[in-house]
Amino acid sequence: MTRSHSDFMPFLMNLKNGIWVLGVSSWLFGITDRSIATLSDGYLSALDIVQLFTASFFFLGWLLLKPVKPPVVTQENP
Repeated sequence: MTRSHSDFMPFLMNLKNGIWVLGVSSWLFGITDRSIATLSDGYLSALDIVQLFTASFFFLGWLLLKPVKPPVVTQENP
């Protein structure tokens, strides 16, 4: 019994979406952690601002990498 490529597509899409959601939650945690650490000491340094902007930039890039569903291909019977 051989499996076609289309049999694995639902699994691959779920895997891609799961990795993407895990990445979003990780980036949100990282940005929140950096924000709390930056604002907790009462002193805002240039390095703290650069770290926040860098993390925010990568988070926005990660959001743009959201997986899209492939188009459904139907086969016509001859």
